[in-house]
Amino acid sequence: MSTVTEILAQTEHRPWDLPTTPWLYYQEWNEVLFMHWEIDPEIVKELLPENLELDLYNQKAWVSLVPFTMEKIRPAFLPYFTPISNFHEINLRTYVTKNGKSGVYFINIGSQKWLSTLLAKKLSGLPYENATINREFDGVNQKYTVLNKTKGYDFSANFSTSPRTKTKNPLEIWLTERYCLYVDQGENLYCYDIHHKVWELEQVEIDPNRFQVNYQVRNLKLVTYPDHINYSHGIKVLAWNKELV
Repeated sequence: MSTVTEILAQTEHRPWDLPTTPWLYYQEWNEVLFMHWEIDPEIVKELLPENLELDLYNQKAWVSLVPFTMEKIRPAFLPYFTPISNFHEINLRTYVTKNGKSGVYFINIGSQKWLSTLLAKKLSGLPYENATINREFDGVNQKYTVLNKTKGYDFSANFSTSPRTKTKNPLEIWLTERYCLYVDQGENLYCYDIHHKVWELEQVEIDPNRFQVNYQVRNLKLVTYPDHINYSHGIKVLAWNKELV
């Protein structure tokens, strides 16, 4: 529990206090590639439930495609079970706010293992679905490939990172330092509080000749090179039970 104690001890970076109730899940988001696009706010608003407001940065909307490896996910005070707890994931997300509380809204989440996908969707209510996801690493270069035949989207990128941790600019802080997730279920809107230490970001270089993205949800299309990219080796995360907003 020392890791959890350390996470809970660092709260000065949070925009609001920790929940007073016990945390429910522990998880690790590792080897994270952040790809961000600036999108017309009207296009993104169409993807949100009516009771959730789009969050803007300098009057501009952003969506992000984020492949990473989920590891050691487990309920509080129980051990993790690697065959279910560890899997590759990719999420398509945007940035929202409700009652002055800024967070993340997931448009789509793809995950590698069908059983992990089923359990995650049932337990969280988040829009998980199974996808073919591969990650390769040769010690220098990394590669993510994703294919979802049902939805017809695909993504691949070859990239390398710098071991130097970078100082985040205001946009990067706005994009990464988010401490709640919103999910709509039927006519209800719920909020999951989360907590982790500050994201440490590294420089990343994606080979433009070995990059491909084809994501389309309604009028939202991601087919071009991202407007902004970052990489992180990962963070350890605590999550609370959802609450009705």
